[in-house]
Amino acid sequence: MDALGDILAPYSPLIAKIAGTITTLQFLSGVALLNDIRKKGSSDVYPVGPFLGGIVLTVLSLKLAYIMNDAAMINTNLIGLVINFVFLGGFYYYASSGSRTKIWKQIAYSAIFILLVIAYANFEDPKEIEFRLGMLITGILVWLVGSPLLHLPKIIEKKSTEGMPFPIILSGNIVACSWMLYAISIKNTAMVLQNLLMLVLGGIQLFMFVLYPSTPAKKQPGTKKEAKKDN
Repeated sequence: MDALGDILAPYSPLIAKIAGTITTLQFLSGVALLNDIRKKGSSDVYPVGPFLGGIVLTVLSLKLAYIMNDAAMINTNLIGLVINFVFLGGFYYYASSGSRTKIWKQIAYSAIFILLVIAYANFEDPKEIEFRLGMLITGILVWLVGSPLLHLPKIIEKKSTEGMPFPIILSGNIVACSWMLYAISIKNTAMVLQNLLMLVLGGIQLFMFVLYPSTPAKKQPGTKKEAKKDN
């Protein structure tokens, strides 16, 4: 990695700008979901997790960026934080009164978690916090990016990737690749491992699109007849 880092080091600022731009565009991928919510007139059937998780992730990444004194990461996560707050506001606007109560509870839990992590980061050994906070952010990313893999058995059973957001998964892989190149250029092992793991998880999901179509699997003829005979 050191040899590749030496090669990429002179281009580090350019790679950072490209990675930041791609990430900002990826943050906007929630526009499609918000538009679907607007059309339906309700957000109750959708989980608030992706938007709340995005806020938690950008806040902690912002803290890490300040620790690293990395201007590219600071600017990117500031933009991402604003975008995620706007999305959360739109999600809340279209939620029913019952759902709004649940959303406030989740917001409270998220806020407590953020405060605890930031407090820990302020008191932790400066030599250790960069790596440890990076690993914590990696864990959150694994949850956000890897959660669709929980439905892997159903995907294999149905032989269809229907419901998996291909554009978001693809853009997520491009983002992870760009930040991994940046991490290599500045020789940050924690960031390299973080984005490498994202690439692996995203790669598994993309491979599902190679194996199975995104359209619903066709029902095999005769299954209904056989079921009736069994009855």
